[in-house]
Amino acid sequence: MSLTPSNMLPLGTKAPDFELWDTVSNSTKTLNKIKGVKGTLVMFICNHCPFVVHINEALVSIAINLQKKGIGVVAISSNDIENYPQDGPEQMQTHAKNSNYAFPYLYDETQSIAKAYDAACTPDFFLFDSELKLVYRGQLDDSRPGNTLSINGADVLHAVQCMTDNKVNMRPQKPSIGCNIKWKTN
Repeated sequence: MSLTPSNMLPLGTKAPDFELWDTVSNSTKTLNKIKGVKGTLVMFICNHCPFVVHINEALVSIAINLQKKGIGVVAISSNDIENYPQDGPEQMQTHAKNSNYAFPYLYDETQSIAKAYDAACTPDFFLFDSELKLVYRGQLDDSRPGNTLSINGADVLHAVQCMTDNKVNMRPQKPSIGCNIKWKTN
């Protein structure tokens, strides 16, 4: 398991548009279809990463609560499925159903969306405001596999609260740490 940090896309960056296959609904989704009235959380995850597995249950409840507040939530998997078949679309669909994902789980076959977001690891979080401008990027919270800290989503939830209250988030934004995105080699 590698320890890869987020690249920390510059704040204020406009959310790159996408049109990707949603393994949950078996339909194509765009950023416009997914975005929330108050903001949008884009998460880069995958099925097998121990860092994602560690927070997966909490992600589901956090996502449901954010959606109730008008925040659109989407997960994207960009891993190379030739070398990591467990992250393929069929496995993503099974994983999403078994995990009760209440958000789209999109397959980025070309990896172009991960590159557009400058995503580096799984999990990697990007919070955009109602105008799709980046207000937060980095970790969910300080919990990691092997440490005893609770998975509470503190960093993302604080950023959401600041955004919805129209306040500047003064807390340091820490990079997420996780497995590197499995980039295609050819």
